[in-house]
Amino acid sequence: MLDYFALGLLFFVGIVIFYGIIAIHDIPYEIAKARNHPQQDALHVAGWISLFTLHAIWPFLWIWATLYREDRGWGFIKDQGLQEQINLLQTQVNKAQELQEKILALDKKLYDIAQNNTHQNTNILQKIAQLENEIASVKLQLTQVQSKKDPH
Repeated sequence: MLDYFALGLLFFVGIVIFYGIIAIHDIPYEIAKARNHPQQDALHVAGWISLFTLHAIWPFLWIWATLYREDRGWGFIKDQGLQEQINLLQTQVNKAQELQEKILALDKKLYDIAQNNTHQNTNILQKIAQLENEIASVKLQLTQVQSKKDPH
């Protein structure tokens, strides 16, 4: 009886180890899939090949799968060109904000000048009207003086 139990346990352990090895060979592929790796298929095939090499290349597959990240590409340093573009865009945004502030200041000055000119124009029109009234009264006086000189 104990012999059958030992044999059953041996088969069970053998099957668990067999399927465990098959299950762990796919870990680099799952990592690559999660990171949207451009060489997912190659990693998957290499994982199956690693079964025949007794997983000797499996640690290298793990490294290969983890080197790529979708947000920064290969390696550990962010793309310097991208950072330079971000800095350039930030500089342009700052300049645009400064120009917008200058435009607002100039608009305010223009509005103030227009308000001042409107007030001055109103004063000028009033003075012109007064002068026209004075001219009309002077003309009236002149015609009266001329009519007194000429009796006909």
